[in-house]
Amino acid sequence: MIFILSKILIYFLKPITWIFLALVIAVFFPKKRRLFLILAFVFLLFFSNGFIVGKFFNFYESGYPTKQKYDVGIVLGGYSGYNERNQKIEFGSASDRLFQAIDLYKSGRINKILISSGSANLFDTSKKEADLTIIYLHQIGIPDSSIVVENLSRNTIENAKNSLAIVEKINPNAKVLVITSAWHIPRSRLIFNRFAKHKIDYYPTDYFGKTEYDFADYFIPSASALQAWEMLLKEWVGYIVDGLRG
Repeated sequence: MIFILSKILIYFLKPITWIFLALVIAVFFPKKRRLFLILAFVFLLFFSNGFIVGKFFNFYESGYPTKQKYDVGIVLGGYSGYNERNQKIEFGSASDRLFQAIDLYKSGRINKILISSGSANLFDTSKKEADLTIIYLHQIGIPDSSIVVENLSRNTIENAKNSLAIVEKINPNAKVLVITSAWHIPRSRLIFNRFAKHKIDYYPTDYFGKTEYDFADYFIPSASALQAWEMLLKEWVGYIVDGLRG
């Protein structure tokens, strides 16, 4: 039930929805038209500014852990989908999670890659992200002995419960590295540390906040900034909710 509600409520965390509602109110309520037109304009200027959202990400995103070796690298899902045209995995904006895990494995920093992801689809749950990923890992030469699959989780809480239970069976004293987007690490740390019996480290990927900003970020409205705010607001709400659950 919580999973379904989260899918519905996400539409109310979109700044573009707030802008649209302000314009609708301005059209149908003439006495409030000026107020809501100004409000829509302010929302648009603020939430479409790449520099503003970038600085929020800079503040929130986590840094790299100290360089060391780990027994298991847990890759959190949400980085890919299923391409109906060629019946293969299709990588998305967070695919750096997987590619950085592969790099860590190839460089000897993690011994096993644990893919933790089921299906986030409300209706068709037959295509599991972890299962699609395994096919890809085989194609690039990573052996079964180095791959662990957890294909039932649909959110970060289930990622933590299911993957840590598997690690406990494989190696109770394993050194674990959780690999996920830099903006997702604060919430992942909150959840994984709740279930972990040993210290866990976290490896950030696909940073959104830049180290340097250009002219367009300061002054040119950006559709990607609106999308970034949606992602960040969803993450903040999730952090608060998961914190209250604990």
